[in-house]
Amino acid sequence: MFNDLPLDELLKVRTRSVEPADFDGFWSATLAESRAATTPPTVTPYEAGLRTVEVFDVRFAGFAGEPIAAWLMLPSGIAPTVTVVQYQGYSLGRSFPTENVTWCAAGHALLLVDSRGQGWNPANGNGDTPDSATLPPQVPGVMTRGIDSPANYYYRRLFTDAALAVDFVRSYEPLRDTRVVVHGGSQGGGISLAVAGLVEGLAGVMPDVPFLCDYARALAITDAYPYREIADYLQGFRDRVEETFATLAYFDGTSFAARATAPALFSVALMDEVCPPSTVFAAYNGYAAAKDIAVYAYNGHEGGGPYQRLRQLAFLEALRG
Repeated sequence: MFNDLPLDELLKVRTRSVEPADFDGFWSATLAESRAATTPPTVTPYEAGLRTVEVFDVRFAGFAGEPIAAWLMLPSGIAPTVTVVQYQGYSLGRSFPTENVTWCAAGHALLLVDSRGQGWNPANGNGDTPDSATLPPQVPGVMTRGIDSPANYYYRRLFTDAALAVDFVRSYEPLRDTRVVVHGGSQGGGISLAVAGLVEGLAGVMPDVPFLCDYARALAITDAYPYREIADYLQGFRDRVEETFATLAYFDGTSFAARATAPALFSVALMDEVCPPSTVFAAYNGYAAAKDIAVYAYNGHEGGGPYQRLRQLAFLEALRG
């Protein structure tokens, strides 16, 4: 059922998040520290059983120089002009190359980035990147891992990994001159918004039903996980409400959206209980660059599925040059 505002109100909604005064300084310092710790990547051919796609197992330096796994997939016999950097939904890992061939089938390069400490989903997991942090108690999952401070919070590490994945593409000779588009669904959509605000010169952004936007509103109107992990945490740590939201303010997709410079194609589903549509529109309405949004009125968190993929293929084709 519809569990949020009507569409005419969604088109006007704004975030409840109060942005920290040192937001830009926090992220500039975070990225500078990790870039200073970078080491050369490894790119190893991988036999995936695909005749029309070349696959490589990549390890590039992410947060604090820690190695992050990714699949690099290239269409055989085609010099791509667009590289899609794709981030994963909550609990998913980079999985297997055979699960993600659409972009290469259309002639684009794909960097499929693992999510540190995730990949436990039995349907599409197979993560291969540990999260090395040792932190205070948390609710199971990663939403409250290190939530005692912005410096410790899990998404500081994950968003940094994601931004440095773009650095890898730009430094890797076969892809150096390609146009970079960041993409993901749910958590991956939230990550793509973070990268849109942190990295200049992107050619495009494709966030599907993005997670990690307008935390205060999300917690007020949905009881669904993963947002529920934060509520569970605060039920146990009743005295940490203020400091918890102070931490989350550094990681809100609406703040990153306000700094974006690349054109974006969003999607939203009006029956989505996991990522309520008003939280998606809070990011979309505040997105600072050219933008469009596909609205799927009678869908839940699955969003547009193959219908959205057709829109995205057209979006990428326009960038091919």
